[in-house]
Amino acid sequence: MADRNTFRLMLIILGVIFAFLYIPISVLVGLSFNEGGLPTAWTGFSFKWYGALLENEDILKAAGNTLIVAIFSTLLSTLLGSLLAIGVEIRRRNGKWLETLIFAPMIIPDIVLAIALLSFFSLIGVKMGLHTIIVSHVVFNLAFVCAVVRARLKNFDWSIVEASADLGASTFTTLKRVIIPVLMPAIVAGALLAFTLSVDEFIIAFFTAGAGRASITLPMQIFAMIRFGVTPEINALATLVMAVSVIALALSQRLNKGGLPGQ
Repeated sequence: MADRNTFRLMLIILGVIFAFLYIPISVLVGLSFNEGGLPTAWTGFSFKWYGALLENEDILKAAGNTLIVAIFSTLLSTLLGSLLAIGVEIRRRNGKWLETLIFAPMIIPDIVLAIALLSFFSLIGVKMGLHTIIVSHVVFNLAFVCAVVRARLKNFDWSIVEASADLGASTFTTLKRVIIPVLMPAIVAGALLAFTLSVDEFIIAFFTAGAGRASITLPMQIFAMIRFGVTPEINALATLVMAVSVIALALSQRLNKGGLPGQ
């Protein structure tokens, strides 16, 4: 009886937690289909605010910038993060110190990292724009990609690498035909995670974008619009950004669930 009551209590607590997390998101999504212009008064179901997004040049420009930043930062952080994960796993002797240095951007508050990157770009005299946002996002995403790939490397059978070397394969051939194919699900999962983080990221982009609207991203555009009040158009834009993030994260989780071949 006591166990049943405990189970019910845990279900109630879990329900409260999920309600706290997802009711605001559900309200946001629901109001994005509100026909009226008021964000809190429901007047009817409509897709017109999603259509209005396609007619807003500022939003389309910001969406283009976001895709540019997300794609390039994802490609670079995936390449560097995957190679870094392999290198750290091979050089296990200094692994703890290397892990501390690599995963520091995950622990450091975004505002601190943003100020540090802003100071660095200012110090070396780089004019800020989309290129500095891309570099900043690579620094931020690198640790996440490395963590995902390293998680798969924990169960990697290094004897197949030795077998490849015994058969006369070069280091590059072993990396290309043995290591990378086994790690590919984790690499793709890390890339999707990096893409999601880059699309959603605001603070670092805000500090490293520079002056003007030429390098504004979607989160920055939402921030600029919301200063004048919440509208169904903002709700629609936020819903689309959230949908992209959820789909990418779901794919990342699904790809990263798979074990090594033969397991």
